[in-house]
Amino acid sequence: QVEMVESGGGLVQPGGSLRLSCAASVRVFSINAMVWYRQAPGKQRELVARITSGGDATYADSVKGRFTISKDNAKNTGYLQMNSLKPEDTGVYYCYGENVVVPGMIAEYDYWGQGTQVTVSS
Repeated sequence: QVEMVESGGGLVQPGGSLRLSCAASVRVFSINAMVWYRQAPGKQRELVARITSGGDATYADSVKGRFTISKDNAKNTGYLQMNSLKPEDTGVYYCYGENVVVPGMIAEYDYWGQGTQVTVSS
């Protein structure tokens, strides 16, 4: 089964940094875009950042200037560098791969990851 796999979450103090990574669970030919979402307890899942294979990046207003999304097309791996973390950044961070091309599959599909917990607390 194909899914995205996140890593790099954890507990960090306010003002600290974390770097999340995301890759597919199987070998893929390409991933058109990678998106990071997050969901805080009791809240809806929200988009944090998105990057295309061409490098175009968009961010939620709440993370602009603090988070940086990147993508290594050769490795089909995405990253989310999170700096100056705040308690309100706490939540489960999910990776979403758009238009993923898997060897042996005719069509492109989108896939979710299981999420990684980020907790910002002193």
